[in-house]
Amino acid sequence: MLNLVALTGRLVRDPELRRTKTDETAVTSFSIAVKRDYAREGEPETDFFDIVAWRKTAEFICKYFTKGSLITVEGSLQNRSWKDKHDQNRVSTEIIAQKAHFGESKGKDENGGNGVADVIDPYYAAEPPANGAGPVPPPDFDPFK
Repeated sequence: MLNLVALTGRLVRDPELRRTKTDETAVTSFSIAVKRDYAREGEPETDFFDIVAWRKTAEFICKYFTKGSLITVEGSLQNRSWKDKHDQNRVSTEIIAQKAHFGESKGKDENGGNGVADVIDPYYAAEPPANGAGPVPPPDFDPFK
């Protein structure tokens, strides 16, 4: 079976890092706006998706993304059941993010290189490639802290 989702969109608001009460695990939840590729009449419609990220992915998103940032999220789709304040059963569909990528470059920095936007994935961009090619993380970024 396959449950894989990949979306690119803009953050609707700043992500906020929270910690679980039991073991202080990092978590963030946010929404992104994704324009459809087609339009029935006039402007393309926009869909809004709720996303939850845990641990290092949550910390990475909260550190480098703000409202309006273009983000690409890879993860899986999950349904969550809960009761509202009127004791009615509700179901929410969320994307559980396993990876987050920058969707756009911030441009050149004062040294002529790309800035933090070169970081693609908090798990795989921990060390620059041996040949010097490819994405390079910012000097203070440690995905294993």
